[in-house]
Amino acid sequence: SVRPQPPRSCEDYWWEWKHCRGLRHAFHHYYAHGELPACDRWRDDYEACRAWEQHRAAAAQVTPSERARVMEKQKYAPVWMLRKSPPPDWHLPLDQDKPN
Repeated sequence: SVRPQPPRSCEDYWWEWKHCRGLRHAFHHYYAHGELPACDRWRDDYEACRAWEQHRAAAAQVTPSERARVMEKQKYAPVWMLRKSPPPDWHLPLDQDKPN
């Protein structure tokens, strides 16, 4: 059977790791949180992704840190509901001259 691939491309993890290690990001993170950012998880995820690409290793499919990021993202509902179709009066001019 074919194992599912990691949720992101390996290059995404690589660029997140490079960004995390950057001086500007490190300074901002230290200013905001009082500690340097933990960048090792991005490198670990990148290495696991590469292992999956090269060997289709089952252990490398989804790392615990990526699973936590996905779960955190799913915790919050969208801010507004997405439309299935445009409103019926979408083609009419906007009421810019009308007072609210």
